[in-house]
Amino acid sequence: MNIAVTGSIATDHLMTFVGKFSDSLVVDQLDKISLSFLAEDLQIRRGGIGANICFGMANLGLSPVLVGAVGEDFADYRSWLERHGVDCASIHASQVRHTARFVCTTDESHAQIATFYAGAMSEARDIELRPVSDRVGGLDLVVISPNDPEAMLRHTEECRTRGYPFVADPSQQLAWMDGPSIRLLVEGAAYLFSNEYEAALLEKKTGWSPDEVLDQVGVRVTTLGRHGARIEQAGLQGIHVPVAAKADAVDPTGVGDAFRAGFLAGVAWKLSLERAAQVGALLATYVLETVGTQEYELGRGDVLRRLGRAYGDEAVADVEPHLLTPRP
Repeated sequence: MNIAVTGSIATDHLMTFVGKFSDSLVVDQLDKISLSFLAEDLQIRRGGIGANICFGMANLGLSPVLVGAVGEDFADYRSWLERHGVDCASIHASQVRHTARFVCTTDESHAQIATFYAGAMSEARDIELRPVSDRVGGLDLVVISPNDPEAMLRHTEECRTRGYPFVADPSQQLAWMDGPSIRLLVEGAAYLFSNEYEAALLEKKTGWSPDEVLDQVGVRVTTLGRHGARIEQAGLQGIHVPVAAKADAVDPTGVGDAFRAGFLAGVAWKLSLERAAQVGALLATYVLETVGTQEYELGRGDVLRRLGRAYGDEAVADVEPHLLTPRP
């Protein structure tokens, strides 16, 4: 199954603050906010939502096609992704901008304050999907994850025009897009991903009710943090999937990306929606237990053991034939 993942490719600068942001917020003075937090730690990691999703899929044995825009400073990162099995041949390299940067500080309650520099990502709007499809022999699914907004709209429209099934994953860009644009990203999607807050924001901005959202898409997947995930389809009873296990939480950055990677792997393996979400939930746990979005390591035996403990022997039996030995 050929899956192209369009989305951001970035370098993450991750810091930790010993304390709570909320202790420094004065509610009636937020319009005059001026704060500085002393970071305890700094980690510089590879990231970007599109790259994170591809990394997770590749570690489960797939060969996803990453589609996005980067700067000339991407060489080492490209080598890393290709070493782990990600197809990087369709990435656009800017001649004038740096690769995007994500700067995030996390406090002791796992609240986060972040800034994102788009950089070369703004050139993703120049990428056409047809050459990608021609190169790999067709596209079975295209993931439209957070990226340059114009790129997201272009890719979505091209998917409709050329008949590529697509995944709508606007998530972090929902805050910046208006209702009509969000509608364009969602209408006709095979899958719609969001977390619980984003789901409510999507409904508010589009004016759609929950049932009307389901009428627009094939499958709606909503992640619920420590409460797991919910899968819905129009006219069918929803499915709730609990988290894989209580993890020793280290850093929540990239957990949602890992869930999507695992879910999409399950889709590629033609597993049930519930089983696909279980694979996603397990992969999310690995990310939660590490600092950085691509620093976890999977071992076939460990993955199957943890999957069995969380979801039973039937889950192991369904997943084991598809799970390739992870690449080094």
